[in-house]
Amino acid sequence: MRPSAAALEPYDPAFSPVEVILSANENNYGIPPEVAPVLAKAVTEAAWNRYPVPLGGELRNQLAAWHGVAPEQVIVGNGGDELLFNFFLAFGGAGHALVSCPPTFSVYGLYASMVETPVVEVPREKDFAPNVDALIEAARTATLVVVTSPNNPTGDLFPREGVRRLCEACPGIVLVDEAYIEFADPGSTVEDMLGEYQNLAVLHTFSKAFALAGARVGYVLASPAVVAALAAVRQPYSVSVLDQAAALAAVTHRDAFQPAIQAIRQDRSRLSNMLGGLAPLGVRVWPSQANFLCVRVPHAHEVWCRLRDEHSILVRDFSSTPGLEDCLRITVGKPEENDLVVAALTSILKGE
Repeated sequence: MRPSAAALEPYDPAFSPVEVILSANENNYGIPPEVAPVLAKAVTEAAWNRYPVPLGGELRNQLAAWHGVAPEQVIVGNGGDELLFNFFLAFGGAGHALVSCPPTFSVYGLYASMVETPVVEVPREKDFAPNVDALIEAARTATLVVVTSPNNPTGDLFPREGVRRLCEACPGIVLVDEAYIEFADPGSTVEDMLGEYQNLAVLHTFSKAFALAGARVGYVLASPAVVAALAAVRQPYSVSVLDQAAALAAVTHRDAFQPAIQAIRQDRSRLSNMLGGLAPLGVRVWPSQANFLCVRVPHAHEVWCRLRDEHSILVRDFSSTPGLEDCLRITVGKPEENDLVVAALTSILKGE
């Protein structure tokens, strides 16, 4: 193996079979009842015996119309993960530095390592706010800057003015990963800046708000030149006929997903308040614009194990991640699931 590949550890989401899954930031409401038969019909009638349209065909056109851009500014991928990897294939490598601001999505560093891209990390402040001024300085010699908004796992939005400054400072590509943007306040996306900055790219996914994590479909909005670069390095036929059909059904019925998105936003506030009420037990919860909360609890790894083993609840353990000591990430589920995790945490922290 190449030394850079031999040094890698497989990505491990630490999944366990449990009754309540609040670990992967999925939409626990699932496909809306009125969309399910449309999606099933689309998948059933898809041409299974034919290779998929390479760049997404009608799905690409519908995404372009939805976001008000030309089809040449859209590229569809096998989940956001494939598109992220393709950014490193196209723009990374030796001498092509990535700038990121941890703690953030660990896959950025993993993919950078795969293609031997040097990584310049600009750590977040103690309250998880990004150090924008330091990022700007690092971006001046970077080929690729990746910021996440809302950030995973801290839940905060990256400042819009910070994105502008990055685009103006960076001679390469500024990628804003907006995988969770549907859960944020209206007007939080930066895709309206695409017409101003040719080096800006915005990533979206169907895995979160649109409940298609199992289908693996994501897309990037960018300038035609950036999209062409990503198209040049993509795997042939990477998005299956079935996945394209499912995503197209979601796009054309996207309004049907809004009730669940709004329910998650509302219960995010309720869950945050309930967890905040555990402050006397040593709990701290950070504000979030995503469908999850970053929560610090005493002895977090032990708490994570007990939630899983004694209460059949799975959350994500970040307690060994630098900057996230004693932190858990809790997906906002349905109200009854959120009540269960708060009750379980209360019981564990009280020593019951």
